[in-house]
Amino acid sequence: MKKLILAGCIGLLALSCSKKENTSVESSSSTEISNSAPVNMTGKEMIESLDCTGCHSDTERLIGPSYKEIANKYSEKDIELLASKIIEGGSGVWGSVPMQSHPGLSKEEAKKMVEYILSMKK
Repeated sequence: MKKLILAGCIGLLALSCSKKENTSVESSSSTEISNSAPVNMTGKEMIESLDCTGCHSDTERLIGPSYKEIANKYSEKDIELLASKIIEGGSGVWGSVPMQSHPGLSKEEAKKMVEYILSMKK
């Protein structure tokens, strides 16, 4: 029974952390990346258009930490590190549940997302 429940939770996690479909904003002046976030979007807009909200929220811990928790743990000197974690995924810092990788994002796009997250510091 425990194995069945665990398998169901893992399946639900995989579904909730997958890319949102049909969320890209169409614009003749924007170049789109493979993860459906137009390059000219703000960090907040990219977060909202990708799969991030399936595991994170601004103020409450869901599957992963809230953006406010992340902002309070890290500083501006960690932008490169956090951008790499968004692109490559990872686990272990906030628990055993791994974060989905986002290999279609550029480093600059991931940095915009991190800068938005860090702006939520207390």
